[in-house]
Amino acid sequence: MSGLPQSVLFCCDYNATRSPMAEGMMKRFYGPGVYVQSAGVKSELDIDGFTIAVMHEVGVDLERHRVRSFEDMQEWGDDISTFDLIVALSPASQRQALELTRFYHLDIEYWPIMDPTGIGEGREAKLAAYRQTRDQIRDRMVSRFGPPTHNE
Repeated sequence: MSGLPQSVLFCCDYNATRSPMAEGMMKRFYGPGVYVQSAGVKSELDIDGFTIAVMHEVGVDLERHRVRSFEDMQEWGDDISTFDLIVALSPASQRQALELTRFYHLDIEYWPIMDPTGIGEGREAKLAAYRQTRDQIRDRMVSRFGPPTHNE
């Protein structure tokens, strides 16, 4: 599968780090022509402050990101089966996506992206780990969907 899908759901464990990074970059790189959302297996955490900081460095504002789980999506009326593509950024989210979509025909991809939480001692080391995760997502995104087409 190549080219831009009409709708993408990025997912990870808590929707606090990796999937919001991916959602924000996808919206920035490819514009409003693609409907993009993100979710987590759980929604117990708030958006991660280091995530906000490293995304701000590349012009993506995540300060108003609202963390949500797959369950929250269903409760709020966002039907997972309507997405063209689900990109799982963690093993747990891949399992959850496969379970929730087993009766639907949709594409699910797994991108093994490093979880930066808990890596590094001190602010600069932590920021370096989060930048590495951000850059892994960006590189995979550009490889998968092509060069950014919108206000990079």
